[in-house]
Amino acid sequence: MTPVVASAVLLAAVTHACWNAIAHHITDKLVGFTLISGGGLLIGALLTPFVPLPAAGAWPYLLLSAAVHVGYYALLMRSFKLGDFGQAYPIARGTAPLVVTVLAAVFAGEIPDGWQAAGVAVSCAGLTGLALWGIRGSGRRPDWAALTAALATGVSIAAYTVVDGLGVRASGSSMGYIAWLMILEGLAIPLYAAWRWRGQLLPRLRPFAAVGLLGAALSVAAYGLVLWAQTRAELAPISALRESSIIVGAAIGAIFFKERFGAPRLVAAGLMVAGIGLMLHAG
Repeated sequence: MTPVVASAVLLAAVTHACWNAIAHHITDKLVGFTLISGGGLLIGALLTPFVPLPAAGAWPYLLLSAAVHVGYYALLMRSFKLGDFGQAYPIARGTAPLVVTVLAAVFAGEIPDGWQAAGVAVSCAGLTGLALWGIRGSGRRPDWAALTAALATGVSIAAYTVVDGLGVRASGSSMGYIAWLMILEGLAIPLYAAWRWRGQLLPRLRPFAAVGLLGAALSVAAYGLVLWAQTRAELAPISALRESSIIVGAAIGAIFFKERFGAPRLVAAGLMVAGIGLMLHAG
């Protein structure tokens, strides 16, 4: 992993934490995710005349990824509905890197070397620390329904990370792949919302339209950067590095949602940085 690729993934981490914070901020989760996924669909449609069509070999991955992403959005909505941002976000994101490491080894033949394995392991230790402190810092007993939803969200993240890593490499164009992925995955939630709120869709969306569409732009930018990086480095270290968004998410939770940060989160963040250093050493 070169410094340029690492920088792109770190930028993606920041933008990802920001759009998730926007989604959490919008009280009605269906409104928020309708705007974010629908905005992504619009951005993808605007991009298609200017980017290459993905190669034929990428389309099975695109269709599978779109289905997994719909499940991911449903699980993420439930996680944010049931749990605090500082709890749900770290657990969902922190689960993914270890699962991606296993899936990438099985399906992509990417066996991490010693430095990469150490970097992923150290980073995951930091991510786990942040997640556990999120539970402790909530000031109440763990909500097992919220924890289960967050863990399931993490598994879905790992699934689409590997599917898209293979798909974007087969596509011949990371921009073409992200444009069509946004179109395919962006249909389901707006269509469901239109059916559920028959005749009332626009009045429900209008108060949050500006912030929701900002979230959509950040979401497309974040994942576009990750997909580009996946064409230039292995999936497991990218996944672990991307989840440094948890550090940003913890800071957002402390500043904007008045959730505790604390010394343990500082230690966990230090482990995350050490893991990043090990992965960059491998590059």
